[in-house]
Amino acid sequence: MNWKHALKDFTTYLKLERGLSKNSILSYSRDIEKLMTFLEAHDINTTPILIDKQTVQQFIYEVAKVVNPRSQARIISGLKSFFGYLIFENYRKDNPLDLIESPKIGRKLPDTLSETEIDNLINAIDLSTPEGERNRAMLETLYGCGLRVSELISLKISDLFFDEDFIKVTGKGDKQRFVPISHVNKKYIDIYRNEIRVHLKIQEGFQDILFLNRRGKQLTRAMIFTIVKNLATTIGLNKSISPHTFRHSFATHLLENGADLRAIQQMLGHESITTTEIYMHVDRSHLAEVMNTYHPRKSY
Repeated sequence: MNWKHALKDFTTYLKLERGLSKNSILSYSRDIEKLMTFLEAHDINTTPILIDKQTVQQFIYEVAKVVNPRSQARIISGLKSFFGYLIFENYRKDNPLDLIESPKIGRKLPDTLSETEIDNLINAIDLSTPEGERNRAMLETLYGCGLRVSELISLKISDLFFDEDFIKVTGKGDKQRFVPISHVNKKYIDIYRNEIRVHLKIQEGFQDILFLNRRGKQLTRAMIFTIVKNLATTIGLNKSISPHTFRHSFATHLLENGADLRAIQQMLGHESITTTEIYMHVDRSHLAEVMNTYHPRKSY
């Protein structure tokens, strides 16, 4: 079995057996391709079945020189899964990463924006262009519904249930959830749909995609990132932000205003409440208020 064959089988397994999203599968593939590139660059002739621990350790050592601990941990995790799959399929008897420990990384608190900063970013959009109306609707949706950027660009018109005040979101692993949508958010999406999108020459296969580029095709993640970065530069925002910052801000502002953590978990599409609990560390100021309001001995 060569590397390309093993990688193809592994990605098929991730898609069909584990139900991972396209982005997750791409991430796993890149990690394995990094190892393949390393072997080729060092003229190491080995296969996925025969590669030994020393060679993998050498690769991890080289990786550690050029990537941060978080990326290093992700690569190690991806390779462990790959070789675990080969063991599962009886191609190997051992995992060459069993004795390799991931670097210790602390839980990174998410960057957030204040309500004023979000208003300033959205108000900086040039609405004199067709793309301006689209960008306003997109940022309102990122913040108003707490979407991942991949969920935003794949949002369909058939996913909009405006009469019920919900949208259907397809998240990681193609898992679907319904997220409430506000009147303001619906208004800006309708403006974009009725005044801008109807005039686009929509390409085949993209008729149901909500947010489109000027050529009538689906937007890329990189394009959303560029839009956000340019707006941050326009208002002189001294923060490193991305589309994901709007999602973090959505969750943080809900929590600060008294929303239930499990409700936030459902809206974000987190499989585990532990993932959502990271927002408890962003601002603890409301915790004392919760204690003083709900604890039975608050008046003692």
